[in-house]
Amino acid sequence: MFRRKHASHFNSSDAEQRQAKIDELKSALGPLSARGEKYCSEACLTRYLEARNWNVTKSKKMLEESLKWRAAYRPEDIRWPDVDVEAETGKMYRASFRDREGRTVVIMRPTKENTTSHDGQIRFLVYVLENAILSLPEGQEKMVWLIDFTGWTMAHATPIKTARESTSILQNYYPERLGIAFLFNPPKVFEAFYKAVKYFLDPRSIEKLNFVYLKDEESMKVLYKCIDPEVLPVDFGGRNNVAYNHEEYTKLMLKDDIKTSSFWSDDAKPVNRVANGNLVADVTPQSSLIAAKAS
Repeated sequence: MFRRKHASHFNSSDAEQRQAKIDELKSALGPLSARGEKYCSEACLTRYLEARNWNVTKSKKMLEESLKWRAAYRPEDIRWPDVDVEAETGKMYRASFRDREGRTVVIMRPTKENTTSHDGQIRFLVYVLENAILSLPEGQEKMVWLIDFTGWTMAHATPIKTARESTSILQNYYPERLGIAFLFNPPKVFEAFYKAVKYFLDPRSIEKLNFVYLKDEESMKVLYKCIDPEVLPVDFGGRNNVAYNHEEYTKLMLKDDIKTSSFWSDDAKPVNRVANGNLVADVTPQSSLIAAKAS
């Protein structure tokens, strides 16, 4: 008689088994474009595998959808002048400080929404994500979200269409990029909106959400454990008097746009274009080196 062969149990903490899965996924993808090759770094493959519980078939499908989306949407081509109007009130920006693990912190203030353009808001979100990833230190793959709901009312609620697409982009095209998110001072009325948005969130994303209240000492300890009170803005219960300055942030983003363009330098020489009165570093549509880091 033949004995039934038992499937070996995958251990995600076993480096050898992890590498075997990464190699299997890379092989399953087959030939890729130059852009695809640079996007699909080993760190990228690892994140897609983690997002799909190390199932190579499901990870491959997810990654191929991401490659298709990036080829069509071209997130690495977005430049600051393209989204500047969305940022005028400081509703979303990369913080000047990091968390205790060195991760990029993105601050969001829904009450400062200043536009009604669905496409503009989605484009701005993608730009912020790409920029946050670009600023991650070597070896760090995840970012932190700090969302201020102080003073929030249903009048500030993001349209369901925009909320749905935003969560879809984050979960499907930027898997395992969110390390932890803090929802700061959400009012009671926010619960109804959250129940609607929660429907679009996968369990892995929900696990990363932390509700924090300034008057709740225990919840604040969770925030302080992640971000040092010395660098945390006063608005979030910290001791840092830093505030968003659009002019200064614009200068920073224009410099970052040049950094983004430099990631393309192996495949194309940067050219300059004028957008909204600003001279902007741009690139021709070739493969992107930022993709390897933004992958």
